[in-house]
Amino acid sequence: MASFPPSLVFTVRRKEPTLVLPSKPTPRELKQLSDIDDQEGLRFQVPVIMFYKRKLSMEGEDPVKVIREALAEALAFYYPFAGRLIEGPNRKLMVDCTSEGVLFIEADADIELNQLIGDTIDPGTYLDELLHDVPGSEGILGCPLLLIQVTRFRCGGWAFAIRLNHTMSDTLGLVQFLTTIAEFTRGAEGAPSVPPVWQREFLAARQPPFIPFHHHEYEQVIDTTPDDNKKSMTHKSFFFGPKEIRAIRSHLPLHHRSTSSTFDVLTACLWRCRTCALVLDPKKTVRISCAASGRGKHDLHVPRGYYGNVSAFPATVLRAGMISTSPLEYAMEGVKKAKAKMTGEYLRSVADLMVTKGRPLYTVVGNYIVSDMTRVGLDTIDFGWGKPVYGGPARAFPLISFYGRFKDNKGEDGIVVLICLPEAAMETFQEELKKMIGEHVDGPFDYNPIKVVSKL
Repeated sequence: MASFPPSLVFTVRRKEPTLVLPSKPTPRELKQLSDIDDQEGLRFQVPVIMFYKRKLSMEGEDPVKVIREALAEALAFYYPFAGRLIEGPNRKLMVDCTSEGVLFIEADADIELNQLIGDTIDPGTYLDELLHDVPGSEGILGCPLLLIQVTRFRCGGWAFAIRLNHTMSDTLGLVQFLTTIAEFTRGAEGAPSVPPVWQREFLAARQPPFIPFHHHEYEQVIDTTPDDNKKSMTHKSFFFGPKEIRAIRSHLPLHHRSTSSTFDVLTACLWRCRTCALVLDPKKTVRISCAASGRGKHDLHVPRGYYGNVSAFPATVLRAGMISTSPLEYAMEGVKKAKAKMTGEYLRSVADLMVTKGRPLYTVVGNYIVSDMTRVGLDTIDFGWGKPVYGGPARAFPLISFYGRFKDNKGEDGIVVLICLPEAAMETFQEELKKMIGEHVDGPFDYNPIKVVSKL
């Protein structure tokens, strides 16, 4: 069982937030988002975080100054990020390119990096300190589209945390923007190596709309969950290395062990454990929605440099009782079925559905959305201090889990999964997970949460 750092008390001192503007004048214009971008289910803020070790060759360089200057240069090319969202007829989102800037916070923490990262990492525990939620900044309309905090640690390491208005980009689009910042921090001159492309009309609804698929992920279901289950939510992260994945595979028939991806195996396990933990009515339907990118699909030619959302959340619907009581391969076949739906035509069908149905929210009741961020490149962003010791998702949501890459203290590569559940359900989830993994389980089952003291 992984040992997370013991209970810590540390102080974060932040300077007043400032607005970073593009380094040069940019066009004042209105830019429409795509019909994938502005769906209700993407109208939220998503945080990611990266941790960097001290680097001797960068002694004397202040990461705050380096990042702030490079950010201004990058915004000259990605100037829509410096604008504000407005809503037009039929709830159509547009960026008013005002060059008002993005929020930037400089901070110092009296703690060392290795006290925050051990055999696993749980950024949700201290995210509020390393990414301060500036009052009034969390809205979708009329608010800064990015919030960035750079926090220096006393060991010389530091953290880069960013909150993205998800309507503007998916994680691959965000990585493209962060890569541009990184290029400027390392002395690049001129334009980014991959010039940004807006062209949001690329994923506009067709005329007339054509919806050939049954989109289970947008079906509206009446919520009959008792209020007690909606109250106190808790966040935890779990590390799955090769041993844990092998243990989960051992629950599958031989022919599935060699033909199923790590994502398939892990997602099926989590879906089953989560369904058991929530103690759902066996007759109720539950969904697994797999966030899937349309980039690279043969029937969707995404322009190089496009940084908008190119993802859908195809779902499979099964009975809760069958997920909880059937062998693991039953849940895994559901995961595979959801993944297989994703094509370019499926994504265009989603865009058409959005316009036809008034941009509905994804299904909330009985849904579990998983987003695999292990291959998007957050763990490769080099601002001059080398690759981060961790670069990935920073927090889960009640319906959404994120996967990130992580290397533990033994140098073992694995996957960190961020989970958010009601407190009582989290305890049951951990017990169910132990059954799946046996003695190999690596999760923060006994650690005490880190205590933090915040000061502006």
